[in-house]
Amino acid sequence: MKEIHFGPIWFIPGPNKGKYPHCHSLFIESAGILIDPAADRKRLEELREQQKVKIVLLSHAHEDHFTHLDLFDDIPLWASAADGPQLTDIEKLLDSYDAEGEARELYRKILEEQFHFRPRTPDRLLKDGDLIDAGSLTIEVIHTPGHTPGHLSFLFSKPRALFLSDYDLTSFGPWYGDRYSSIEETIRSVTRLKSIPADIWLTAHGTGIFEKNPERRWQDYVDVIQTRETKILEILKSPQTIDDMAHSWIVYGKPMQPEIFYLYNEKAIINKHLKRLLYRGLIIEKNGRYIRL
Repeated sequence: MKEIHFGPIWFIPGPNKGKYPHCHSLFIESAGILIDPAADRKRLEELREQQKVKIVLLSHAHEDHFTHLDLFDDIPLWASAADGPQLTDIEKLLDSYDAEGEARELYRKILEEQFHFRPRTPDRLLKDGDLIDAGSLTIEVIHTPGHTPGHLSFLFSKPRALFLSDYDLTSFGPWYGDRYSSIEETIRSVTRLKSIPADIWLTAHGTGIFEKNPERRWQDYVDVIQTRETKILEILKSPQTIDDMAHSWIVYGKPMQPEIFYLYNEKAIINKHLKRLLYRGLIIEKNGRYIRL
């Protein structure tokens, strides 16, 4: 992928089409604002050396979005009020991931070594409706919880571009596996974003740029939620533990390595669906096993 400029909005692609553990970054040249510093590290180092970056914005507190934040230790950091605390302490971040036991220790190692986690206290906490003066354009902050409690999207005034961040419209579908993530809020946030008029749609992963309304992709993206749920209900025709279900690879579709990391993620997503299905009375749980009614 190539770096593309939409006037003052620079789309800086991440390696491998921004696929995890990477993401695409945005740079607003008119104000020196860098959003989600996790694209190509060499390109971000160039911006750093040229002293172009004046402010760093984070759409949310996930490792694949703050990967190269360590390059900008002395640059003001702005984040959401709900996700900001997780950036101050690795233990708080691990708690927000709901990581425990062996998975927690693996996550800690990955966060520190691969994603360069360093505790940071945001200099400004952003909320829904905030307007950021970016020189030749204005940035409107849109609170879009679900992926994380404090996930933010950004609407740029000129050109009228909407940054969806991790509501990325990929075939993988939404992620809502953190402790305070929510399937229902995810659906509401995607519905809200779909309703916002724009000329350009930008995402943190995958295709990254849509210069025409993604249209069908909005629904396909949300439909992944129901597809996962249907698969779970099919599996639960016989009693299953959450560990049994994780080995069916409902989320990733195939075994992934390191297995402990990806099985943890499978269980995190499956657990959200199990709670939802229990509430709706479609399954029951007995002695750690779930079965469809």
